[in-house]
Amino acid sequence: MSSPSSVVTESSPANAPLPWALIGAACLGSFAATASGTTRAPLLIDMARDLEVSIPLVANLVTATSIAWGITSFLSGIASDRWGRRPSLIGGTLALCIAMMGVALAGQFWSVATWATFAGGCSGMFMGSVFAEVSSRVPDQQRGRALGWVMSGQSLTLVVGVPAAAWLGASIGWRGVNVCVGVLAFLAAISLWFTTARPVKRGARPGGRKLSLRQTMTTPVVMLLTMGIAERICYGLVVVYFATYLQQAYSLPLASVGVPLLLMAVGNLVGTALGGQLADRLRDRLGIFGFSLIGTGIAGVVLFTWQPGLPATVAISFAYVFVNALGRPAFMAALADVPDDVRGTVMGLNGTCASVGWAGAAGLGGWMMATQGFVGFGPLAATLAAAGAVLAFIRRSAARRQAA
Repeated sequence: MSSPSSVVTESSPANAPLPWALIGAACLGSFAATASGTTRAPLLIDMARDLEVSIPLVANLVTATSIAWGITSFLSGIASDRWGRRPSLIGGTLALCIAMMGVALAGQFWSVATWATFAGGCSGMFMGSVFAEVSSRVPDQQRGRALGWVMSGQSLTLVVGVPAAAWLGASIGWRGVNVCVGVLAFLAAISLWFTTARPVKRGARPGGRKLSLRQTMTTPVVMLLTMGIAERICYGLVVVYFATYLQQAYSLPLASVGVPLLLMAVGNLVGTALGGQLADRLRDRLGIFGFSLIGTGIAGVVLFTWQPGLPATVAISFAYVFVNALGRPAFMAALADVPDDVRGTVMGLNGTCASVGWAGAAGLGGWMMATQGFVGFGPLAATLAAAGAVLAFIRRSAARRQAA
């Protein structure tokens, strides 16, 4: 048994220092997990040429990766509540390291596809547990900041990971880039091994009974997960299609798209950092998320229906992802406000819903492009954002009535 001094408790004081070592390890893990897929973007041509397949076929690996991610996120969340989170955190990152080495060494496209799908499953396994683990080790008053920092690892893949992949790919090739991601995953596993060694002291449920999945899916949880899908679709519409929009709207060559995408990614990173502060200082998490969605909808209409010039459009895209990211830490902190013995399940379901959101963004965006063009993206984003905001404010009012 662990000595009392080596046990982390959920009832730590609100002004206690954040577990920065754990947050850093979690951030590194989330960076590696997200980079396992996103860093493929600038390497599609080289991969297709090397594997002797078409570029769209290589690009469609994201679908298989997303499906595997969503499934394992859900399953690992349930498993982490039953058997602990360390196996998912450390096992997921170690398996991701093996998967990325497999991608690098594969000789045929279908071998690459198999290893890439496995990597998506490993990433989902890790992400399904990491938010629950960090949430359990900080008091509720600090969760916005802590989870915001963990999410910054995902944001950094766009700011640092993709440009670095393009730069490294020119010298060591796409296979070498995958090896680098595998090394990062291995370092994350080692870091998590040490930073999660001390157990979290969790309160026992009266009677020792575990909640079933049906009991876990309360109305507030279902509403939050639904809001999360709407928000992810709004975010995904821009991330997936903004480069294409710039090329069509301003005849921008592909080589010149990198800087606008980088500035947009910086907006996401800055918004996430500030959003974590807001979530903990204002304590009105559903309100923050609701107003963030309203701002996202407004910015979406302006972004896709008005073309004032390239610099102004890039500035609007920065505002779009910035205001969207402001609400994300508040949303995650609100979602983490469930009993600890089901927190892994809930956070794993969030990963599954995020995958649904990304798939929805790709599908709805493709349909909108084929039927109405990019001008339809603004109303689509506004409608989804408004629906999510309405749910947020309904849940906010219900929570206030219950507290009164």
